[in-house]
Amino acid sequence: MAIYLTGDTHREFYRIKQFCERMGTTTEDIMIILGDAGINYYCDHRDNNLKNELSQLPITLFCIHGNHEERPYLTGNYEEKEWHGALAYIEESYPNLVFAKDGEIYDFNGKKAIVIGGAYSIDKYYRLSHGLQWFESEQADEETMRYVEAQLDAQDWQVDYVLTHTVPIECEPVWAFIQGIDQSRVDKTMEKWLQQIMDNLEFEKWYAGHYHVESEENGVRIMFEDYEELE
Repeated sequence: MAIYLTGDTHREFYRIKQFCERMGTTTEDIMIILGDAGINYYCDHRDNNLKNELSQLPITLFCIHGNHEERPYLTGNYEEKEWHGALAYIEESYPNLVFAKDGEIYDFNGKKAIVIGGAYSIDKYYRLSHGLQWFESEQADEETMRYVEAQLDAQDWQVDYVLTHTVPIECEPVWAFIQGIDQSRVDKTMEKWLQQIMDNLEFEKWYAGHYHVESEENGVRIMFEDYEELE
């Protein structure tokens, strides 16, 4: 079993298909998508059509929550099931499409990986004014934050991997910010909280998506269309 990581896909999976063909993967292998897979976006037949297509991929997709998709438990279609030593959201019809539960700590080849999804959408008001999908649940709420902290307490604040969508505030790729966006109006609640997590956590590697760039920022590997295999 090989475990890979990549960044946002936003409902476009052709490059994942190419990767599977190139690497000769099977559903025993896992591709971690670091948020915004976009599979639960419309919450109607269009999502089901995409799931039918993705169910044919020779790999298991493990999707972290981003800010351009609904949380699985709010769609009414998923069950909480044990997966790699923790809880995840899975539909019986699509067993190779697995959605992470924030705060759960998964066992990947004997390594502990905590998942913390969600982020604020800088395009929130554009989407709302143009009738596009926006999800009130995009960021981690207080209950989720407390659950994450309790999970880390139980691990004495030591894990191997941290898998998030956005990043701690001191790790933001400021150079990649979209020009014209007033950053003073952007909700940085999650980034500030993740910074507190980072300052108190002992970990080996931290991976994130969200920014559509590929870089290393103060100890966080930000991924987009690149790939890495977990050791």
